Amino acid sequence: MKTDKIQKLHLAVTPREQFGKNLKKMRHQGFVPANVFGPGFKSVSISTQVKDFSKAYKTAHETGVVYLDLNKDEIPTLIGQVQRHPVSNAIIHVDFRKIDLKQKIETTVPVKTVNDSPAIAQGGVLLTQSDHVLIEALPEEIPQEIEIDLSKLLEIGAEVRVKDLPASSGYVIKEDPEKILLSIIAHKEESVTPETTVATPEVLTEKEGDLAAEGTATEGAAPVEDKKAAELKEKTSEKKEKTS
Repeated sequence: MKTDKIQKLHLAVTPREQFGKNLKKMRHQGFVPANVFGPGFKSVSISTQVKDFSKAYKTAHETGVVYLDLNKDEIPTLIGQVQRHPVSNAIIHVDFRKIDLKQKIETTVPVKTVNDSPAIAQGGVLLTQSDHVLIEALPEEIPQEIEIDLSKLLEIGAEVRVKDLPASSGYVIKEDPEKILLSIIAHKEESVTPETTVATPEVLTEKEGDLAAEGTATEGAAPVEDKKAAELKEKTSEKKEKTS
């Protein structure tokens, strides 16, 4: 596990006199409006090139000190709120917080994992419960990130707590030492539901249906030969009545 301290970053800015509707033209020209503020510091409206800010933001994020070169002054700041367009996601405004390099501040620092855990090869799953920690440090001592070496997690059930992070003379971690940052858990097999056999109703074709209907209609009826015998008996009976 190690920490990486951010390199000193400079960003060229200029005083801004455009406000309101004029900001749209400024943005089309590749600039982004911004403000600088802080305790005991008079707020200043500035602008900077979007491409330069994007490069600095990619490196510093919200934890690294960005030195604003304004005229002949060098203003140490932290990047605050970054506003983006709701549709294009383009950066439309930035806030910089002026800081005192001799005064400690609290800020969050990301936790980054490196290498692979042997426990994952055994079927374990990495569960991240927190990807950042709160620290207190002088602005120039704030690490860019704190690394956790997963290769030291040898078995399922292994975990990394705040107290396991490397100690540093440059900052103090302001978190519960027992707070779990990540752990290796056993992979849970998905339960398989047994297949249930459902009786499928018999479907008859039209021809089969007609035959079945005929069978039902003739069921219980007298045979054809018995019917003819009954008719002959009836006629014989009628003749006897006429002759008598």
